[in-house]
Amino acid sequence: MVQASTQLPKRALGKTGVQVSCVGMGCSPFGHAYGSPDEAAAMKAVDAAFKSGVNFFDVAPFYASGDAERLLGRAIKHLPRDQIIVATKVGKYIAGEPADFSAARVTKSVHESLERMQLKHIDLIQVHDIEFAEDMRQIVNETIPALQKLKEQGLVRFIGITGYPLDIYTYVLDRVPAGAVDTILSYCHNNLADQTLLDLLPYLHEKGVGVISASFSSMGLLRKEGPPDWHPAPAAVKEAASKAAKHAQARGTDLAKLAITEFVRTPGISLNLMGMATPQEVETDVQIVLEALGIVPSKTAALEAEVLPEVQNIMKPVMNTTWKTGLQNNRK
Repeated sequence: MVQASTQLPKRALGKTGVQVSCVGMGCSPFGHAYGSPDEAAAMKAVDAAFKSGVNFFDVAPFYASGDAERLLGRAIKHLPRDQIIVATKVGKYIAGEPADFSAARVTKSVHESLERMQLKHIDLIQVHDIEFAEDMRQIVNETIPALQKLKEQGLVRFIGITGYPLDIYTYVLDRVPAGAVDTILSYCHNNLADQTLLDLLPYLHEKGVGVISASFSSMGLLRKEGPPDWHPAPAAVKEAASKAAKHAQARGTDLAKLAITEFVRTPGISLNLMGMATPQEVETDVQIVLEALGIVPSKTAALEAEVLPEVQNIMKPVMNTTWKTGLQNNRK
């Protein structure tokens, strides 16, 4: 049986009673690997992650219309089930099609995910990008109650919500019964370009939810290659990020590495979710995390400590700039 390292620290996932590795594996890249030559690498990446101490694996039916779930299910089949946390989502299914948060559809979705991954239960079921609901009241009055019924049946252990706008969390958490939502997954709000999640942490802790933070690179914004063409950030933010990347490179380091370092050091976060698709990516990213947390020595720590505030100064004029996503005027 595969043995896991104990180097990565574990943290409490809110009030669930579950201890999760400080870094979780985001499996969104797996959908593109399914049935391709990259599939073997993705399978090995899961092994490498588990051996490195990662015990949290996050996926969704939306990722390549279920193929990412199928691949993850195959990859974890030989891992000790009681030592891993499998998280997936409901609500979004096929790119370009409207989300469906109805009780009937999310219930069906959970059963579909169980079948794809060949599991008897899902540890964490998350309502995916709830800002795409036609009416946010549906999430409160229909979606979450439907998932609670599945929880009572033993098909899911915990319930979470995900999305980009931060006000969606206060909207839902202020309206559902205490303990109905166990976690939130926020992305692009805890990085070198945007740290607005930090302002919400006291509220989230008061509500007792586990906080999962994703996208240290802000969907590719904070990397030397620059963001993808579809990236929604305003031009000024992209220009600042490009300048920061060039500055970091000129100083002998890498913007993405600085971004990971800052990302995992944020206090009050239960879990930092990182997309990793190959064993090499797992090895590199876990090493950066261990160095950032001071668990293993770093030969470049002094240089990075100098460059980080320089990069932060470049990003300062556009810091915390956000963009609109989801359906508007649905907070009723």
